[in-house]
Amino acid sequence: MTNSPNRLSNRTMAFVLAGGRGSRLKELTDVRAKPAVYFGGKTRIIDFALSNALNSGIRKMAIATQYKAHSLIRHCQRGWSFFRAERNEYLDILPASQRVAENKWYLGTADAVTQNIDIVDSYDVDYVLILAGDHIYKMDYELMIRQHVETDADVTVGCLTVPRKEASAFGVMDIDDKDIITSFLEKPADPPGTPEDPDKTLASMGIYVFKWSFLRMLLLQDADNKDSTHDFGGDLIPEIVKNGKAVAHRFDSSCVKHATDAPSYWRDVGTVDAFWKANIDLTDFSPDLDLWDRNWPIWTYSESVPPAKFIHNEDARRGTAISSLVAGGCIISGTEVSNSLLHTGVHTNSYAQLDHAVLLPNVTVERSARLKKVVIDRGVVIPQGLVVGEDPDEDAKWFRVSEGGVTLITQPMLDKRAESIA
Repeated sequence: MTNSPNRLSNRTMAFVLAGGRGSRLKELTDVRAKPAVYFGGKTRIIDFALSNALNSGIRKMAIATQYKAHSLIRHCQRGWSFFRAERNEYLDILPASQRVAENKWYLGTADAVTQNIDIVDSYDVDYVLILAGDHIYKMDYELMIRQHVETDADVTVGCLTVPRKEASAFGVMDIDDKDIITSFLEKPADPPGTPEDPDKTLASMGIYVFKWSFLRMLLLQDADNKDSTHDFGGDLIPEIVKNGKAVAHRFDSSCVKHATDAPSYWRDVGTVDAFWKANIDLTDFSPDLDLWDRNWPIWTYSESVPPAKFIHNEDARRGTAISSLVAGGCIISGTEVSNSLLHTGVHTNSYAQLDHAVLLPNVTVERSARLKKVVIDRGVVIPQGLVVGEDPDEDAKWFRVSEGGVTLITQPMLDKRAESIA
């Protein structure tokens, strides 16, 4: 986390795209954008991109918001307000605000930057790092920026190495032996292999590095193109691949790991199943994502709450948590908790059981409820005796059951159920 004058990150701003709903998370994004969804007990999804930037030495950031942005904006104001303008540090929140025309929202990822060109100009930076605000990973962006400068690229694209048979869900890169991108293919039926391994493919992470003067020119040209969708992946990157120099940066070379033999960790938690699994994976004995690493911390808004509390010690009424993460402010009163993740302020009551459950902040679980393989939205009150995760057909009558068998429960679902059985 050093910030020496020689670091390229000192001359870079991070522009975080955080305006999307994330509709595949279903009701979890009814009241908040995907980057604002809670993750890991204390953090929000956007904290990972912002923490990576901060830990990489970047002290100038902007966050473009659009869909139901209040929760995200409030979180950033509370948790990321420590930047000091007198030290040439900035974090700007840029809602779609009719800055260009009264009826013009952000039309695409590139247009979100185009509409704020004057603000980026004011940062007086040489490079711009474009980030998606909705993925879980640790990455040292300084290494990617350095590669961009050393290769004299027009754009450097962050890429994951994925099995070729799984790459059809991504935008993928065909590269030569010097990692120069020769074609960019959006969700191809037959993805190309890499020069060193025909069974692997490079998939775009939605992370791009540009020299600002070049990107500025490109954005203005794109804004005048009536046939463009004004999107980085759909328009700008393919144009550079065709007519300029686009270079792939492999995530494996800049992923921050807690051990040299640890796998490179990156997750798109954009579905209910993926969200549940990524949270539950944190309860493993040695999880691939290390939230305890003080050398690369994940910064967030930390509420002032008391420690977690476990009470009652009787047969069938014992407050316990095994292979679980329990955040501050939780009261586990006579409840058996196993392989579960409880966010801040969860209260559970006697004789309840939680198994492979993800509970977002301030959930209350009343007596004798049994919850298995569930995601419970913020502030939900689980009624006494409710059983979920044992009868999929019954669960599906009232709640959303995913393809992977995870049950998502929100308060409106419970209210509708209560009205029906009253």
